Amino acid sequence: MIIKSAILAATQNGLNVFKHYIPFDFKLGKNFKNPFYDDKNASCNVYYDRHNRIFKIKDFGNPDFSGDCFAFVAQINGLDVRHNFFEVLQLINRDLCLHLEEKRTIHPIKKLPEPTTSVPAQNYQEKVSKAFYIAEKSFTFIELSYWKKYGITEKILLHFGVTSLASFQSTNNEGKTYELLSSESDPLFGYKGEDFIKLYRPKSKLRFLYGGEIPENYCFGLKQLPNRGDMLFITGGEKDVMSLYAKGYHAICFNSETAHISQSIIEMLSHRFKHIILLYDTDKTGLSASEQHSRNLSQYNVQRLILPLSGSKSEKDIADYFARGNSRDDLQQLILDLLKTKYTQTMVLMKSCEIDFEHPPQLTRHIVSVNDVPLGTQGNLLCITGGEGSGKSNYASAIVAGTVVNDDFRADTLGLDILPNRQRKGVLLYDTEQSENQLYKNTTLLLQRAGQKEKPDWLKVYYLTAMSRKERLQSIQDSMDYYYHFFSGIHLVVIDGVADLIRSANDEIESIAIVEELYRLAGIYKTCIICVLHFVPNSLKLRGHLGSELQRKAAAILSIEKDSQDTALSVVKTLKVREGSPLDVPLMQFAWDKERSMHTYRGEKSQNEKEKHKETELMRVAQAIFAHNKRLTYLELCAEIELMMDVKDRTAKSYIRYMREKKIILKDATSFNHYIIASRV
Repeated sequence: MIIKSAILAATQNGLNVFKHYIPFDFKLGKNFKNPFYDDKNASCNVYYDRHNRIFKIKDFGNPDFSGDCFAFVAQINGLDVRHNFFEVLQLINRDLCLHLEEKRTIHPIKKLPEPTTSVPAQNYQEKVSKAFYIAEKSFTFIELSYWKKYGITEKILLHFGVTSLASFQSTNNEGKTYELLSSESDPLFGYKGEDFIKLYRPKSKLRFLYGGEIPENYCFGLKQLPNRGDMLFITGGEKDVMSLYAKGYHAICFNSETAHISQSIIEMLSHRFKHIILLYDTDKTGLSASEQHSRNLSQYNVQRLILPLSGSKSEKDIADYFARGNSRDDLQQLILDLLKTKYTQTMVLMKSCEIDFEHPPQLTRHIVSVNDVPLGTQGNLLCITGGEGSGKSNYASAIVAGTVVNDDFRADTLGLDILPNRQRKGVLLYDTEQSENQLYKNTTLLLQRAGQKEKPDWLKVYYLTAMSRKERLQSIQDSMDYYYHFFSGIHLVVIDGVADLIRSANDEIESIAIVEELYRLAGIYKTCIICVLHFVPNSLKLRGHLGSELQRKAAAILSIEKDSQDTALSVVKTLKVREGSPLDVPLMQFAWDKERSMHTYRGEKSQNEKEKHKETELMRVAQAIFAHNKRLTYLELCAEIELMMDVKDRTAKSYIRYMREKKIILKDATSFNHYIIASRV
């Protein structure tokens, strides 16, 4: 049998092959015209490849002729060097009269000493750093059948750079040349690197050999990984990597299970993958190594998955797992069990938050509503905002009065429907701005509005101006908890001056924290918390970070403003309702009544005024949106309205339809797929 290395040795590393077939003398490195086609320019040369230590040809005019002497001979004879390699070898041997078959000598492999009992035989390796020569060939049917039982196809083998070898030649540690030949009973495969090759002999007792010098950071499968991914397995061997790849998983392996794993590589991979899982053999060596690596890499949250295999020679790794008939779904179940263990505490906590459709939650009660539109419900926040002197505090007091009334008394709650507190749960009013005298006076009016001569025990009113901001929040938290148990529940909470619970309403961190805490308390005590915010809204949006957070969390937002035509009237506008359109809620009015010495309800604005208000507000919205965009598509405009007004998709679409009807926006004449703002706006 002729081998590649023998031909290279007999032809000055391929130089004599080029001299034989090229029909004229040429100089190394100097360009000449390729005689095997109609070459117009001298763009072909023979050179010495110092990296591979062989002569090659480079043809810039036709790259098909470029390569080593074997590829060159195959090209000029119309052969495929990969599939007809042995035929190419025979051609060179015959044409150059090398007579290699007659004088070929096979050097036996040096018999290696038996491994000690502390090192498993299958992991015993002979590391060779000498020069080596390989002869590659096509995969045979029998070889592909071997890989197929692990789910590995020829395409996968080629993807990972795995080759089938006809022969391998190198020298052992004593300097003696030896040669390995492939056969059906003892196939020879190679995992090729830049300057080395790792030989895999699945049927031999000595399964792994090396040609060249394998790098310390050897990592098979690293080049084939995507930039980002969910899960990455670290396995014990190359076959395991490809077997997992065949099932749709990403995997790598190092030179052996006991090889050192560089923390720099794991740190890099931890940024690219959510989960990194050790999936080693289930024999004694694999279990011990994976446990050790798991401890060493614990800072990177590397997990360890143990396969349900016996650990015997034929039943120990993931390739064996799939070869025994287990599917991807079976492995996925093992992964789910691992994640379930990892996230046990989290999933227990999440279980209490999961919607149980067999036991639906109780319907939340509407504490505050208008025309059957819920504004304040159990477990939610209701925000009342407005400028100085607009009547916010009196409006909030009217809501509290609605909870105090008896069944036979009809209180003026300024146009709102309030759920009476028949179960006598706690009603808590916290004021952060008014003095003791002023709050006492307002509470007296509150009781008068409710038709009560005395304050019920379950109504608790506090002025918190004397406390620090930190003490105010702590006092509210503690007292709510106490009264929740004392009165067997809390019906309603009002915090008049919620901005005074934090240092600055424009502090993003504090604003998020206070709103989240109030929302949490409303959920814990199943009550509605009314937050009175002393801000003047900017159109349909609240200002500042505190306003933005309340805009996101509150179930409804009511804005109280002085009427533009009659300043004696206060107008209640709806900025947000969780269900429906805020601009479709009626504009309610109230004013001070001297005879009754309290604010009284003055009905709703007319339909014409309501429509005018809606048109005016949507003109402001359009101006704000198109101030930064000359034109927008329908979907882009819809998204902008949803974001700006905090409304749902269907409401945003109804606003677009309304703005088109009122000619607030128009279709762009140059592109009917875009909208622009009307010039009159």
